Amino acid sequence: MTEKNQEFSEKNMNENNEYTAESIKVLKGLEAVKKRPSMYIGSIDLRGLHHLVFEVVDNSIDEHLAGFCSKIKVLFHKDNSVSVIDNGRGIPTDIHPEEKKSGVEIALTVLHAGGKFDKNTYKVSGGLHGVGVSVVNALSKYLKVQVKQKGKLFLQEYECGNPKYDLKIIGDCDERDTGTTITFLPDDKIFTELIFDFNIIANRLRELAFLNPSLEIIIEDERQEPHHEKIFYYEGGIKEFVEYLNKGKEFLNKNVIYMNKESNGTIVEIALQWNNSYNESIFSFVNNINTHEGGTHLTGFNTALTRIANNYVKKKKLSDINLSGDDIREGLTAIISLKVQNPQFEGQTKTKLGNSEIKGVVDSLTFDYLTSYFEENPNVAKIIIEKCINAYQAREAARKARELTRRKGALNGSGLPGKLADCQEKDPSKCELFLVEGDSAGGSSRSCRDKKFQAILPLKGKILNVEKARLDKIFKSQEILNIITALGTSVGEEFNINKLRYHKIIIMADSDVDGGHMSCLLLTLFYRYMVKLIENGNIYLVQAPLYKIIKGKNSWYIKDDNALTDLLKEIGNDNLVIQRFKGLGELNPEQLWETTMNPNVRTLKKIAIEDAVESDRMFSILMGEDVEPRKEFIMSNAKFVKNLDV
Repeated sequence: MTEKNQEFSEKNMNENNEYTAESIKVLKGLEAVKKRPSMYIGSIDLRGLHHLVFEVVDNSIDEHLAGFCSKIKVLFHKDNSVSVIDNGRGIPTDIHPEEKKSGVEIALTVLHAGGKFDKNTYKVSGGLHGVGVSVVNALSKYLKVQVKQKGKLFLQEYECGNPKYDLKIIGDCDERDTGTTITFLPDDKIFTELIFDFNIIANRLRELAFLNPSLEIIIEDERQEPHHEKIFYYEGGIKEFVEYLNKGKEFLNKNVIYMNKESNGTIVEIALQWNNSYNESIFSFVNNINTHEGGTHLTGFNTALTRIANNYVKKKKLSDINLSGDDIREGLTAIISLKVQNPQFEGQTKTKLGNSEIKGVVDSLTFDYLTSYFEENPNVAKIIIEKCINAYQAREAARKARELTRRKGALNGSGLPGKLADCQEKDPSKCELFLVEGDSAGGSSRSCRDKKFQAILPLKGKILNVEKARLDKIFKSQEILNIITALGTSVGEEFNINKLRYHKIIIMADSDVDGGHMSCLLLTLFYRYMVKLIENGNIYLVQAPLYKIIKGKNSWYIKDDNALTDLLKEIGNDNLVIQRFKGLGELNPEQLWETTMNPNVRTLKKIAIEDAVESDRMFSILMGEDVEPRKEFIMSNAKFVKNLDV
């Protein structure tokens, strides 16, 4: 049945100040989606734009889970519309007995209508919000749906969510040829960004291909010449997912450990492999949704791991220590993938699994399988447990270093680093901390800042690359200690975002290669040990100018080489004086304020995590010990570099 959405105004009174039925506005069909799009897709920026693609792809994935789809293609057209093509059964084209409309039109115009609500059609379905293709239709300027079914090719087109005509047959096709093609153009009156990012979409499609073995997913971009295309197909499923994430690293167990179990309709798959790094990379999924807030499945997995490790240590009489979960998970890469018929999601972003019965299922599978694995592979078990013990010892050393740091802060009467030029404002929401590369730029920024709300912490030289170091080494780095102390949050297991002293943490580095390296080192620190700061939107990169252009009495600043090229195309280089800055230290205080620190004119880039899996992999590749994956990444992306600063 068609769902009517009612929206109550805050205090919409009639002339007699009475709250009556007349005050209630009824939004029929898809009007509610158009009026409040963020309620359905999260936002109207790039993330929401991409969500439209994923909603359509999720329907095709559901067909694969039901056993009827082996191939999905996502195609970006030159006008920035996008097509999603699958070889599933096709959206039903027959007339619904109650609605008196085709199944296609119902799916595209009625909220919460679809096969995923009928467990006889789809036992398990993906898609986080379950709002489906009707929301995509509502938020599209134009949408076309083609269905191959019963030897016929069906077509229907929509404008702003409204059908232009009834579903019609436009041709014949092979009886065995079935599937759905949906092409849509996002509404430019709704979205603030309209250009799809190929890489962000591709990363999610790769993830879906890993999670759904033997499903071929193709992404092609007609906006580029020649067309950019990637094909994802993994028969090994999540085993290959772990191998992909661990590529180039030194393994402790050569072969990926894989286990699975079905219990009361719930399917659990786990793949894991330890490596020689100091970071854990554990990702959990439920019905293809990345449950980055965890939940009962992750709790069951972690609990079992810790119990297994401590049982092994005691049984083999290796030590009398008590290992923590952090110790056993150091260097562990794992994928936990569940197919659950009725998932209950919780948390701020609805990506935390709440089904209580799942914890025991995952716990028992992990404990039983790994207990047997350790017994059958004593050499591998010994190497893994030795790494766990080393991690415990490093954690204890870090704890002692942390306590020593606290005591030193208490003895000298201040917990803040001496190099910090703090601000006067005490409300963290109004405060900014600039992490400035070099003492020279630090001195300039200190003299030109607004002391009321802007604090300056100069950083001398390159900070420690935390990707290659345990926490105990981090507490021996004075520059990192200065950052941790200034922020007030601590790090790792003691991290507390409620103690954050500045809600804007701004990395201010040079625009050259060295400045880029410094920014990467700082971002690695935040990602590995204070990731909540990124998730909470507290980390920014300042866009420092690379050039100053002077023409007569006029002057202006240019941020990079691309902007300079565009400028020269418009006015040429006649009578222009072009000054290139090698670093922030070359800017005098007035220039520094004018270009990078004045909130009214500066350009800041907020750091966000669009894809947790790919972010983790990229930090490992770019900042890790292994050279070969980094070299491979540079070589494969060299063709995209337009301007190289060497």
